[in-house]
Amino acid sequence: MTATKCRVPIVLVSRKPILPVDAILPEISASLQRTPNLVLEAPPGAGKTTRVPPALLDLVSGEVLVLEPRRIAARLAARRVAWELGEEVGGLVGYQVRFEEKIGPRTRLRFMTEGILTRRLLSDPTLKGVDAVVLDEFHERHLDSDLALALLKHLQRARPEIRIVVMSATLDAAPIARYLGDCPVLRSEGRLFALSIRNMPYSSDSLSIQVRRALELLNKEHHTGNILAFLPGSAEIRRTMRECEGVVRQTGLLVLPLHGDLSPAEQDRAVLPTTERKLIVATNVAESSVTVEGVTAVIDSGLARFAMYSPWTGMPTLQIGRVSKASATQRAGRAGRTGPGQVLRLYPEEDYFLRPEHDAPEIARADLSQLLLNLRAMKIAHIGDLDWLDAPPADAVQSAELLLDRIGATGGVEQRMVRYPLPPRLARILVEALNRGVGEDGCRAAALLGLGERSTKNDLLETMDLPQEHRARQHTEQLLRMARPPKQIGEDDEALLLSVLSGFPDRVARRRTGNQIMLSTGVSAEVAGERPHSEFMVALDAENRKENPLPLVRMTARIEPEWLLDLFPDRVEERSSVVWNRTGERVERVSALLYDKLVIQESRGAASEIEAANLLAEKALEVGIDRFVEKEILESFLSRLAFAGIASPDIPQALRELCLGLQSFGELREAAKNLMPLLQQKLDGRLLDEIAPLSIRLKTGKPTKVHYEQGKSPWISSRLQDFFGMRDTPRIGPDQTPLVVHLLAPNNRAVQTTADLAGFWERLYPKVRRELMQRYPKHAWPESPGPKKDKIRTNVEL
Repeated sequence: MTATKCRVPIVLVSRKPILPVDAILPEISASLQRTPNLVLEAPPGAGKTTRVPPALLDLVSGEVLVLEPRRIAARLAARRVAWELGEEVGGLVGYQVRFEEKIGPRTRLRFMTEGILTRRLLSDPTLKGVDAVVLDEFHERHLDSDLALALLKHLQRARPEIRIVVMSATLDAAPIARYLGDCPVLRSEGRLFALSIRNMPYSSDSLSIQVRRALELLNKEHHTGNILAFLPGSAEIRRTMRECEGVVRQTGLLVLPLHGDLSPAEQDRAVLPTTERKLIVATNVAESSVTVEGVTAVIDSGLARFAMYSPWTGMPTLQIGRVSKASATQRAGRAGRTGPGQVLRLYPEEDYFLRPEHDAPEIARADLSQLLLNLRAMKIAHIGDLDWLDAPPADAVQSAELLLDRIGATGGVEQRMVRYPLPPRLARILVEALNRGVGEDGCRAAALLGLGERSTKNDLLETMDLPQEHRARQHTEQLLRMARPPKQIGEDDEALLLSVLSGFPDRVARRRTGNQIMLSTGVSAEVAGERPHSEFMVALDAENRKENPLPLVRMTARIEPEWLLDLFPDRVEERSSVVWNRTGERVERVSALLYDKLVIQESRGAASEIEAANLLAEKALEVGIDRFVEKEILESFLSRLAFAGIASPDIPQALRELCLGLQSFGELREAAKNLMPLLQQKLDGRLLDEIAPLSIRLKTGKPTKVHYEQGKSPWISSRLQDFFGMRDTPRIGPDQTPLVVHLLAPNNRAVQTTADLAGFWERLYPKVRRELMQRYPKHAWPESPGPKKDKIRTNVEL
């Protein structure tokens, strides 16, 4: 392939230092003249970011776009390259990031974040005037970088001459080279000074304490350069800065944070040279692309906060996890850019060896709604129409498609949404706000929510009443310039809140107790800060973290339940059910309007007779029927049936019959007096009384109750004198089953239990008689109390 040279070759000025990658620049140019794609491996410090892109300007006549994973990297790289070329940023070299750009009519080398390329492709599908695209630090595998690579490969079908260069310091080049048509792979030597890497033993102390101890160790060893500490997130950064205050005062270090939520000026202050020694406490924003001047020591926690997506809650999930070996190598390399360096890893060496080689690509774990919105706007109907380096998971694609359909990103609305550099939900809010005549407020709300800054308020309208921070004001002005809404006359809170609801229809919630809310997904969550004022709301700034027992909602917006009926009638369902009121111990019919899984309106009343009887009987059996009928009476009845060999009646069915017309346990307790008669009505009473009588009459004529127990023979009890004149044991039933006789002393305590009364008189009575005569001398104790044979009469007592 023959490359067209630009008319004026780029002359690099003498201020440019020699870097290792310079040695292979001719080879890079020659490779790209032969084939359009190239993968470049270059270790930290090789100079790939600042030298390869300007070298391409001599190879092509059009623009060269350089995709960086972060805004700070794009800005700093553009400044460095412009400085090396003796230019000002915005001349030949410029940058373009979200809400900020420095581009001029002469700009041919443009550093940008990966998402900016996607937005450009929306309005310019062929990238007119662009001849080369460089994907820098591709090993980070951001969602936008995978999308950019897939779109560029797709574009090469129409423009086979466009160059694609993929660069990284810690990259597994082979899969990408195969993906790009088995393109060449070039490697550069690095310029990394000697590094001393030490692993700290395991510690259960907090990260902030571990960083302080590492800092004390470096000071003890008289370290003189800048120090860069890597921590998972901004919260850990703040805690560490507080913990290290004492050490910092002693050493005169300037402590500066560095993370993605800071303003450009605050980020620049951390990375640009200063006369003071610095302790820079950073997230992995400083892991690659950015050379932090003067750093000769790195303190690495080995952790990062990874953005994921939970289909279960429908919320983003931030999880702290261990970085890969590749990331640990990148972090360590920050200490050896300008001279020999030291690295203190706050984890054992064994921990390092157990880590994966590379971090999982974001496309395998993130919410894909932004990606799919862009594809819809590009008229790419199916995600499978693009060739992906790693295909997105099918369930994540389905979840994102459902969300886009839910917020109405269809029928041309998606084209309006992608005009704004906002996530799909916020773009939908802005589009709806413009439709409802509150575009200015919509811009403010979208900017505020897009920044994700923490507020003292957890209500959107209250937060919007506070003075705007500088960044929020900048973002609002940018959106106002893009949206050009008509001038608002007064405020219309309802129109704005309806617009907010259109972007979060799946995050409707209802207040429960305290700060807890129930989401329409059926998941409980907790609102940070003061108790929500409104009963119904949408959860706006929400996330699910492992360290929190419930998803945390930091920002809400009130809504009215009637709005759900008006806007989303297909999501509202009327449902009626019979339920058990545990507190009142009664059956109730509950009629409810549900929005997804959330009850938005409810009424209670009496259930029908049959429904109430079935549930009341079911609950009665659950707690035990003995709550309503004396346990001994029921057990005796069942044991009596068992002795008689008569099948027990269906007690649950009898209970249901008894429950007809009843609604509560209180009513059932009163009605349960009729349960035993009802059960007996279902039997042949005469047969039962014949086989298993309730009582018998002794010789004296005294009626005596027959006791029936499960697993035992029937028995009777009475004073021993009542059996005088009876020789044989009383018997019952067709099999003449002998009763067990409990013979009682005058104090009504058993002196003997027997089923052989005749044998008792002959063998045991003489001894029992002597004892009883001594204890009860006033009673008559004859020597021969029973005749030779007695005839026993029985009597049934119901």
